[in-house]
Amino acid sequence: MNKLILAVSIVVISSYFFNPIASAQASSRHSSHLSKHKSKQAATNHRSTVSWYGAEFHGKRTANGERFNMYAMTAAHRTLPLSSYAEVTNLRNHRSIIVRINDRGPFHGKRAMDLSYAAAKQLGISGTGSVQITPLGRNQSLAQLSRNKSDNPS
Repeated sequence: MNKLILAVSIVVISSYFFNPIASAQASSRHSSHLSKHKSKQAATNHRSTVSWYGAEFHGKRTANGERFNMYAMTAAHRTLPLSSYAEVTNLRNHRSIIVRINDRGPFHGKRAMDLSYAAAKQLGISGTGSVQITPLGRNQSLAQLSRNKSDNPS
């Protein structure tokens, strides 16, 4: 009888401390909270230091599988989704461009983004520069690109 009482009490106590259903619910609440926090963070502008990369990587594969073109308006970023767009504004001269994220990096220093040669040249950045990076949603980027195209017909 004592063994039965002991076994039942162990089951009751362990079910109090280890409830797989409650643990799973808490885990899902925690992960949804984190994803909301990350999406809020990604949607906001941030000021960063950027650099550029060019000839030594020209023609090599990028993270999304395409070949790097130093004359395209592209950039490498650690966390923004591949093939997404971002508006980059040079804080010194207030020039602004839209780049497509097609690579990962930079992996050295505290820089947030590596711009292609063409993007850096458009912004007037020769080494490193201070910029504001604004991630754009798909609709925002299409609207911005079409607006820029109508402003500057080639």
